Amino acid sequence: MPDRGGGPTGPRIRAGRPSRRARALLMTLGVLAVLGMVFTMFAGFWTDWQWYRSVHYSSVFTTTLWTKIGLFFVFGLLMAVAVGLNIWLAHRLRPPLSAMSMEQQSLDRYRMGIAPYKTWLLLAVASLVGLIAGASAAGQWRTWLMWVNGVPFHQKDPQFHLDVSFYAFDLPWYRFLLGFGFATAILCLIAAALTHYLYGGLRVTSPGARATAAATGHLSVLLGVFVALKAVAYWLDRYGLAVKSSDFKATGNWTGLRYVDANAYLPAKTILFCIAVICALLFFATLWRRTWQLPVIGFGLMVLSAILIGGLYPAIVQKFQVQPNEQAKEAPYVQKNLKATREAYGIDDTEVTEYAGKSTTADRTTLRDKVGDTASIRIMDPNVVSPTFQQLQQIKAYYGFPTNLDVDRYAKDGKEQDTVIGLRELNLGGIPKNNWINDHFRYTHGYGAVAAKGTEADAEGRPVFTEKNLPSEGSLGSYKQQIYYGEKTTTYSIVGGPQKEVDYSDNEREKTTSYRGKSGVNLDNPVNRAAYAVAFNEPQILYSGAIGKGSRILYNRTPKERVEAVAPWLTIDGDAYPAVVNHRIQWIVDAYTTTNGYPYASRTTLGDTTADSLTATNNSRAVVAQQNQVNYIRNSVKATVDAYTGEVELYQWDTADPVLKTWMKAFPGTVQPRADISADLLEHLRYPQDLFKVQRELLTRYHVTDAQTFLSGSEVWEVPDDPSNDSGDAVPPYYLTMKMPDQSAQAFSLTTTFTPNGRDNLSAFMAVDSDPGTSGYGKIRLLKLPASTTVYGPKQVQSQFNSESDIAETISLLSRGHSKVEYGNLLTVPLDGGLLYAEPVYVRGGSLKYPLLRKVLVTYEGRTAFENTLDEALDKVFGVQGSTTTPPKTGNNPPDTGNPTVREALDDAQKAFEAGQEALGKPKPDWSAYAKAQADLEAALKRAEEAQAKADKAAGGDKAPSDGKS
Repeated sequence: MPDRGGGPTGPRIRAGRPSRRARALLMTLGVLAVLGMVFTMFAGFWTDWQWYRSVHYSSVFTTTLWTKIGLFFVFGLLMAVAVGLNIWLAHRLRPPLSAMSMEQQSLDRYRMGIAPYKTWLLLAVASLVGLIAGASAAGQWRTWLMWVNGVPFHQKDPQFHLDVSFYAFDLPWYRFLLGFGFATAILCLIAAALTHYLYGGLRVTSPGARATAAATGHLSVLLGVFVALKAVAYWLDRYGLAVKSSDFKATGNWTGLRYVDANAYLPAKTILFCIAVICALLFFATLWRRTWQLPVIGFGLMVLSAILIGGLYPAIVQKFQVQPNEQAKEAPYVQKNLKATREAYGIDDTEVTEYAGKSTTADRTTLRDKVGDTASIRIMDPNVVSPTFQQLQQIKAYYGFPTNLDVDRYAKDGKEQDTVIGLRELNLGGIPKNNWINDHFRYTHGYGAVAAKGTEADAEGRPVFTEKNLPSEGSLGSYKQQIYYGEKTTTYSIVGGPQKEVDYSDNEREKTTSYRGKSGVNLDNPVNRAAYAVAFNEPQILYSGAIGKGSRILYNRTPKERVEAVAPWLTIDGDAYPAVVNHRIQWIVDAYTTTNGYPYASRTTLGDTTADSLTATNNSRAVVAQQNQVNYIRNSVKATVDAYTGEVELYQWDTADPVLKTWMKAFPGTVQPRADISADLLEHLRYPQDLFKVQRELLTRYHVTDAQTFLSGSEVWEVPDDPSNDSGDAVPPYYLTMKMPDQSAQAFSLTTTFTPNGRDNLSAFMAVDSDPGTSGYGKIRLLKLPASTTVYGPKQVQSQFNSESDIAETISLLSRGHSKVEYGNLLTVPLDGGLLYAEPVYVRGGSLKYPLLRKVLVTYEGRTAFENTLDEALDKVFGVQGSTTTPPKTGNNPPDTGNPTVREALDDAQKAFEAGQEALGKPKPDWSAYAKAQADLEAALKRAEEAQAKADKAAGGDKAPSDGKS
């Protein structure tokens, strides 16, 4: 046959179709891609499971997982079945013949196109909506667990007289069910209507009836279900009024019924419920009547009623009944809000005492002697001296201290003293060379605690360390010093294997160790290694020779992160703090149970009410809020995290809290009883800062208990701005050992001040007992100053300090050169009817990278002192010599002398002394610079001595001759 093609003979290759080899390759790549995605999902699940097992909280993982799976399948299946059933039913009820019209002829093409795939299409649609519904329901695991495990509060709301647990645990779940019901009804209605339209049950342009009787009955039942659900919504809305948020100028974020709610909205919801029930019955009646007339009229009446009864009528009541006499109308409901809010935030037992604001003792010596008995004034500010700890106690560059240190109590000679404490944590930024082995195998932990007296400084203004050096030694005794878990430990480490870890270095050599704790996940088996290689996106984990028998991977290493993971139902305080307990370093973490369903209690936003000048500059101090808007909060759990093993313990603290009891039912065995708290640990627990900040914010308005006063707004206070900086953020609360006027002895306390709204003078002082070892723990005391007396507030006191010429001149001298003055915490102490303020002043001098205490500011009733030590300042303020022993001078300021040569020589001596101290304070002391500084110091002192001798001789020669009389 003639050749027609002009090409090679043989098997033909169809154009555009890949070869068999290419198809096999593509299929292989597709299978590998699917396997890769499956293993990636498996790796995430597997590593989470292994981590929870490693911390012995696997029940939290399994309970949460099975709850999510159960909700996913139950609600996903319900949605899929409902939608699928209605599509099937609409198809089943299709008319046998379609009308002859252009509309139906156009739809015929679609009907014929999907005919072969009807079953698959039905399954696909049902599966898709089921997946979406299931995923949404899985996110409600907290709501489900609280509903099924809820315990009563044994407190009833004042309107419906239902237990608070109904609003906190039941109502949220009912609302979810209602929302799910609405979504199901709407999707079923849409799916059924589209199916009926596609198969001719509904017609838009075809002649004849617009809907078949079957379609009418089917859709009317679905509409009846929707309206019935609306009736249920109206009924639940009645109870929802008790926890409804609304803006009310007197209370802010008001929760609960007001006059218009009780007298307009509540009856309106009841009437609308009845109308909706009747309307739903009319829709169901179309199964027999086969007409839309009555249900459509009923639905229209329901919508009109919702506008008139549910919207217009309450607006009329508000406008013409409430506004003309708002205080009288709202007072009974405000009284309920006052009571509920104070109970919900734990401020109902606040003890408010009138405080004179002026001293009642005229004898200044007596007042001076009272200071030491009233308070142990802390001059070491934990939020300022961290760089000083860093410079003097870092020892090695790969160690570091947190930006903000902590205040705790430790016994010394049988007496507790306020102590500033920080841990020498790992700082990867300071290791000699960054690589994967160094970052994750060799440098794995910090070493030792460093502590200093809170009420003292040495002669150079440095902290008086009670625990120091490397290894740490001092008053804390012996304890496990390695710190594998800490606030700065944010990366993973692989420990315990063939690769040795850097423990610490001394003057002789670098010492190594190998982790022997049981923390972390074992990497012995290849499945774990592969899973972590994928989860951490680090292939070297899979094949590195540095990993071998005994290797364990440590991660999730910050204390707050670990507590949040093992108790995802808790809100975590922003400040975890370390303590040496039973010869181990333990991180102590305060945790809260919250709800936003406490009837009548006003809501607050945790992120806003806990913000202050510290959280503004250090985001790690912010509260870890699971539920940011709350109207009930309790410090129900005290948690500890072992700095070596990472072991997490949760202890029940508030034994009466029903929210905690609910979660303990949901997660049995995760929270230990309060009796298990050891005596050693109890000594270091304290009242948490974030709870205190929430309570003080509420007390700016809710310190009054009378509705009329509350509504007038005349007693509104505010938390003052931090006077030590210009940030405009709220002053943080301060821990201080002191005693309030009604106390017989000092107690570790958390304190704050209040000012009137829009003014800077002091309106109140607040303190709460923070020592669990005392019977008054958690007792809030409020000293309220009379409105007729003007007592300076923190901002005014700071302005007074800065405006006095002598102080301003000294500050200017301290700031000369490249020095920088930093103000510490401005502490307020109630003293004999008046208020004593004390503030340490630090200087970062020249090339020094850390602040030293140079002066102390003290003021009392208009008298101000700015001296080298606290005792000197107190002596000057009270004009007497105190009975307490004055410690060595803070700073090394030269004595005042009128001889300019002597003054110049002493200035040179001061500079030489500081240069010597700077040389010693370097990570590696500069001995040559220190020797030169000592020589300069000796020369300057010699010059001063010679100049003073010449001056004395000259003064002696100028004396008038004696007349010989005695």
